[in-house]
Amino acid sequence: MRRIGVFNFTTLNGYYKGPNEDISWHQHGEEEGDVAKEGAQQENILLFGRVTYEMMAGFWPTPMAAEQFPDVAKGMNNSEKIVFSKTLKQADWKNTRIIGENMIEEVRRLKETAGKDMTILGSGTIVTQLSDAGLIDDYMIMVDPIILGEGTPMFNGMKNKLNLKLTDSKRLKSGAVMNTYSRVAE
Repeated sequence: MRRIGVFNFTTLNGYYKGPNEDISWHQHGEEEGDVAKEGAQQENILLFGRVTYEMMAGFWPTPMAAEQFPDVAKGMNNSEKIVFSKTLKQADWKNTRIIGENMIEEVRRLKETAGKDMTILGSGTIVTQLSDAGLIDDYMIMVDPIILGEGTPMFNGMKNKLNLKLTDSKRLKSGAVMNTYSRVAE
């Protein structure tokens, strides 16, 4: 059975994005880059919602991404990608397919088949829906040392309780903390 993990960064008060989709507050130091590089080398299938997909597809295939973050760009561009969207009709980023309907059922079906593990990047709405359905196994959350006055909470609209166990924690030089949690079966 495949595992599904989430990689996201949040503010100290739990926002994964600020007003107007702003993520410029996130730390991008050497250690944060190493975390991204390590993740890109896992060769997991990447899962996105439409908004995050469009943001990622607008950056990672560019020459600027290849110059600034060569290893991450290579991993992102070569990875298999699935974008969940009822409105996106075409995905031009290499190795991308769209699932437009029945996201929960499709992810449940994917989990039950053999193959690569899956990682959700960003995509708060997708994270919330799959968390509520009990389909996410691991949460890798980088907490940046910043508080925003407003933003979108990472688990905005969560309906169910989610029991987690801290399995790893690492403090970075920037003051960010990388916490990894695994879902505890009830």
